[in-house]
Amino acid sequence: MAARKTEQPKDRHVLIAVDQTENSKRAVLYVADFLGGNPGFRATLLSVVPKPEEDLFENEEERSAWAKEKVTAANALLNRYREVLIHSGFPEDKVQIRSCVGEDKSLSEIILEYQCEMSCCTVVVGRHHKSKAEEFLFGSTSSQLVHRAENCAVWVVE
Repeated sequence: MAARKTEQPKDRHVLIAVDQTENSKRAVLYVADFLGGNPGFRATLLSVVPKPEEDLFENEEERSAWAKEKVTAANALLNRYREVLIHSGFPEDKVQIRSCVGEDKSLSEIILEYQCEMSCCTVVVGRHHKSKAEEFLFGSTSSQLVHRAENCAVWVVE
């Protein structure tokens, strides 16, 4: 009788898009509470620094220094959230961080590009409360994610 080859099941990959808001913190805590300590999951924490207007800086050097400062701050936040997930039971090697400065795309497009690139089965975001006028003018990132996401679930945490 031939020995059966047992393959390790592939981890389910969760992408958690965060910023400095309390809603993002709640999203991280929700994932920690819901999935922490359960085998078969890995997480990537993502922070997208919004691209500043070009005329905000006098030269490329100023813009580059600004971007470096913002990405450094974003990475500090991501590392704090990474510790939350690790303390909840995620193995250290299963929690990654990613940060970038946004491009000429919407935040939801950037998040979904990362989701596709990393084959994440779930995208998690905190819901940001906007007035009806703001939502009409600028749209809602969580709403755009829900409507545009393909081949993944979207969790919007209140």
